[in-house]
Amino acid sequence: MTAFRWRPHTSRFASVFALTIALASQGARAADAPPGTPDNGIAEGSDILVTATKANEIAPVTASLKETQPASIVSRSFIEDSLPASADFNQIALISPSVSNSGATNGVGLNESKTQIRGFQDGEYNITYDGVPFGDTNDPTHHSNTFFPSNTIETLVVDRGPGNASQLGQATFGGNINMFSRETRADPSVELKGTYGSFNTYMFRGVAQSGAIDKLGGTEFALSGQYIKTDGRLTYSGYNQKNLFGKVMIPIGSSVKLTLLSTYNKNHFNQPDKDGSTLQEVNAFGKDYSLNNDPTSLSYYKYNVTTKTTDFEIAKLDAEIAPNSVFTNTAYTYYYDNETLSGANATTMPTGVVNPKGVKLADGTSAPGVPGYTKTNKYRVWGDIPKIRVDFGLGALTAGLWLEHSDTFRQQTDVNLLTGGFNYSEKAKTNPVTGAKTPQYVKFNQNSEGNHTEEFVELELRPIAGLTITPGFKHVDFERKVNALYNQTTRYAEAFSHDYQKNLPFATINYAITPQVSVYGQYAKGFLAPSLTVLYVASPNNSTVKPQTSTNYQAGAVYHGSRLSLDADAYYIDFNNKFQSRTVTLDDGSTDTAWYNQGGVIYKGVEGQATYVVGHGLAVFANGSLNYAKEKTTHIQVANAPKATAAGGILYKSGPIRLSLIDKWTGPQYAINETFDPVTGLNSVAAKDGGRVVRIASYNTTIVAASYEWRNLRVGVEVTDLFNTTKITNLGLSGAADPGSAYNQTGDQFYFQPGRQITGDLTVRF
Repeated sequence: MTAFRWRPHTSRFASVFALTIALASQGARAADAPPGTPDNGIAEGSDILVTATKANEIAPVTASLKETQPASIVSRSFIEDSLPASADFNQIALISPSVSNSGATNGVGLNESKTQIRGFQDGEYNITYDGVPFGDTNDPTHHSNTFFPSNTIETLVVDRGPGNASQLGQATFGGNINMFSRETRADPSVELKGTYGSFNTYMFRGVAQSGAIDKLGGTEFALSGQYIKTDGRLTYSGYNQKNLFGKVMIPIGSSVKLTLLSTYNKNHFNQPDKDGSTLQEVNAFGKDYSLNNDPTSLSYYKYNVTTKTTDFEIAKLDAEIAPNSVFTNTAYTYYYDNETLSGANATTMPTGVVNPKGVKLADGTSAPGVPGYTKTNKYRVWGDIPKIRVDFGLGALTAGLWLEHSDTFRQQTDVNLLTGGFNYSEKAKTNPVTGAKTPQYVKFNQNSEGNHTEEFVELELRPIAGLTITPGFKHVDFERKVNALYNQTTRYAEAFSHDYQKNLPFATINYAITPQVSVYGQYAKGFLAPSLTVLYVASPNNSTVKPQTSTNYQAGAVYHGSRLSLDADAYYIDFNNKFQSRTVTLDDGSTDTAWYNQGGVIYKGVEGQATYVVGHGLAVFANGSLNYAKEKTTHIQVANAPKATAAGGILYKSGPIRLSLIDKWTGPQYAINETFDPVTGLNSVAAKDGGRVVRIASYNTTIVAASYEWRNLRVGVEVTDLFNTTKITNLGLSGAADPGSAYNQTGDQFYFQPGRQITGDLTVRF
């Protein structure tokens, strides 16, 4: 059995530090190889190895014989051959079983999307880039088109599980999306791509490889630049994106290398802060309505503008410090800055009429105007991940540490969009300690910090050929601090902090029954600290909230034949300490929000994926899942958790021709709006209490892609949502339903499939 890499060259150092797909432990994996072959590498990179079979070479997603938890590997060839160049990482991950997503209502990659894994929502699973976990600092959620467009991604791995002890991140129970950066190459090259398609969308991209530079000891550079501009599928929802990416690999002697990486991204777009459409708007203007060109309206496109600027830097040292002993140190920093101007709510103002009571002046009187607000959310994160791995023949010991610090500033200020002046619309608020009065145009003005440390150790044991048993342990310590001039919710000066700690055991097993068949199992504890929201209160002592925890059990099998690639698994996850909030009355008669834990969720299901090569470059594939995710108290499927997913299609790769037809089906799910019942102390979804459960029907998306290469030219076309379906993918419920209806016509936020999108592209390679 041999292995292949999704890159055109290999090197001695790359083989030592090869990333493989057996674990989600940030790349610390062994390549598929004959049973008993030792793994002496720990790495984070795009050097993915799997068994070299015809099925794995053509499959859009595949797995490894070394798996210890269910995983799907998506290669660069799938990204280039089957998806539009504008695709974000959620669109790339969507091909995997148990993965669904919503958003992207403006077009594929043309506004933000959100992914669910087995029903776990964004913020309940980790996303990493070259082994570095990243996310917002108030909770670990993500922005799909903000940091890493598809030109920065070589390979993506969806791990449907918490990984082992060395898998780092704040949400260590819902799974992991692990992205790996574009690789440097030994041979020089230049690639230029231009695309044009639906919604007047065009993109220009350039990728340059220096090749190995002998005068610099074999140093390799990779540079990429990308620009996207579109009118968008939604009305008056223009979007443009600029991205720069650079990476350099510097060999230092025969057993050490230094990798430096930096990417810069800037997005500018028109979008309301609440970016769905109300049913009232849909009925009046259609499913593609978002903004208008009426300066007297809350939905005027010039009043709804966002600019997001980010950067991400990594410096990674890999060193073989002794025979069978390797050390890596990954230092990193990233920055996010969201500057938003938005109308006050999603309800359209009457066309041509300025609301005579639209804004309030400092003296409390009303004045004509259009109410809105400015919003800032910006943070800088610094971190370092040192770790060492020692292989002693019968096993290997890996130990490491994760240190991270973040500084965040967030504000929201009410303004008159018509004039740019303040709107004094907030309630009067007085600091109970100092007596200071809060300006009535200030929603909040807040600084916060986060300090996160994790220490981990894994002992990989290989008692007999083909058997690997890996117990592990991780200790998590996460501290949040708020130092607010005007805290969110309370709107006066506060300074609070809270520290959360947890010990997390792990254990995995993999056994190669034959060179083509392996089985695996996993036991793991998970952890998620409460969001910064728990410090948006008058008195944190009234809250009793503890971190959310989970206990994960998974087992599966992988088969790699000459023409058939097959894997299947089953999982059971017991999720506890679900975060809830309620209103409490304080001693002085005022009210405050208190956070507590109430109930949990049981997640369980089965998953599988297969690819079969018919011959002559033709293959068929299918994957699917059955997913149960029900509340322990209400026994209702949790919100935005599809009951099943499925994907299938045909692929053809022969000579200069690439052709794929892929369909992804997302099963029925529910939108849920719970209300707290102060009598029972429980959350309720009963209609009489204002709570609602609304079913979202299943939907599917079909993608067709074809390309032809002639010499150094490649011409291609991609059609997403081939049958132009525009069904609901997500629904944000707001308040009680209107009489005789399941919906709140002016409050509920609807999100639809963007419909058919056609993209043509031309690529030139030198």
